[in-house]
Amino acid sequence: MNAMKNRVQLIGNVGNDPEVKILENGRKLAYVSIATNESYKNDKGEKIEQTEWHRVTAWGKTAEIIEKYVVKGKEIAVEGKLTHRSYDDKNGEKRYVTEVVINEILLLSK
Repeated sequence: MNAMKNRVQLIGNVGNDPEVKILENGRKLAYVSIATNESYKNDKGEKIEQTEWHRVTAWGKTAEIIEKYVVKGKEIAVEGKLTHRSYDDKNGEKRYVTEVVINEILLLSK
């Protein structure tokens, strides 16, 4: 049952070109956003489309794959865990971030 705790799987389209950073220790960190789409019909029979945006973070080899192969618009599948963190911005205001830290990626579109 531990394998199912805090597990996230998403399939969606990349909303921006990846932002890749190389940290002081030489390790790579990649950020990208993924849009997932859902549609349903309301009471009037009208089709409603809803898009959710997800911030995705990858480290090491996974970040290298993202840097090399992922571009805006590409469809990808990711698996990882949901995390929450906070930081103080330039103005000293507390900011909160929810993101998926991925450990696996599948490149779906050409």
